[in-house]
Amino acid sequence: MQKRKIKIIAELGTNHLGDLSKARKMIEAAARAGADAIKFQWVIADEIVHARVGNVPLPGGSVSLYQRFKELERPASFYEALKVIVEEEFGLEFMCTPFGLESARQLIALGVKSMKIASPELNHYPLIESCAQENIPMYLSLGVSKLSDIEEAMQYLNPKTTTLLHCVTSYPADPTEYNLRQLPHLRCLFGTQVGVSDHTMDPLLVPVLAVLQGAMAIEKHMCLSKTDDGLDDPIALDPKEFARMVDAVRMAEIFPEAILAELTYCYGGDLIECVFGDGQKILAPNEQANYGRTNRSICALVDLPAGTELTKENTALLRVEKELRPGLHPRHYAFILGRKLVAEVKAGDGITWGEL
Repeated sequence: MQKRKIKIIAELGTNHLGDLSKARKMIEAAARAGADAIKFQWVIADEIVHARVGNVPLPGGSVSLYQRFKELERPASFYEALKVIVEEEFGLEFMCTPFGLESARQLIALGVKSMKIASPELNHYPLIESCAQENIPMYLSLGVSKLSDIEEAMQYLNPKTTTLLHCVTSYPADPTEYNLRQLPHLRCLFGTQVGVSDHTMDPLLVPVLAVLQGAMAIEKHMCLSKTDDGLDDPIALDPKEFARMVDAVRMAEIFPEAILAELTYCYGGDLIECVFGDGQKILAPNEQANYGRTNRSICALVDLPAGTELTKENTALLRVEKELRPGLHPRHYAFILGRKLVAEVKAGDGITWGEL
């Protein structure tokens, strides 16, 4: 049998809810299912959103997204323990996503072998630049992005050590929006390896068809139960589904024509062709309303009256999500520092040209 070449990443995220015992069970389940790497998220709420960001619906009711992130914060020792479990007990690769400079600094201090940047942070250039300086493999998700966004991010990265993960940022995502013929297009344009971060509910369709388009990495959310309280549990695969995905991906590595014929028989040729798509890198229909909102923009940390000089202490690159106003693109951050406002900006809102 051919040696494995495609990296399968079990995205456990924050679904452990900060409980090390539950995290261990999830790691063991992912290892048994055949994952090559186990990935978590290093959450520091203030690096991601403002306290005024608004609510998120959960099974128990609507809760503050900021407060939810605060509840998921854990010290570096928690992630160090996760790394020991993943690497020493199960012999797999520990991966983690930082969301800002402080979480990246602490993650780098653990000695990770690779790092993953989530889709909303594709334009968080200080974060990307900081991580890239470590000269370790980097994985970038491309949800809610255009080719120009990827091009800007790649200015900070070495294509030889970068894998671009095509992604549709929708929960759950529609497989017909995945347009997997983008993968060879992205590989040729940027000279990187490519893969997918799959948010669809189906365990086979996108991962297997991505392999047939040259994916070298497959990332998929995994949970113990879809009814648990984690943010991503409802759209994650359970361990049995994840194992099915792994088996199918390994089969696709060796017998691509046979697995394509089987999927075509099971799903129908029309659906297969829709998932393959036309190869153009454009925003998926379900992403269009979120462009500029789930990405980072320049925001006020506190109420800023007219006349205030903008500094790194009173501004930040944050996600505004649905309720707050988006601000200027992070590419303008250095330019606006030291300049004064001509109009008030409320805490959490983005800063626009009209206030400068």
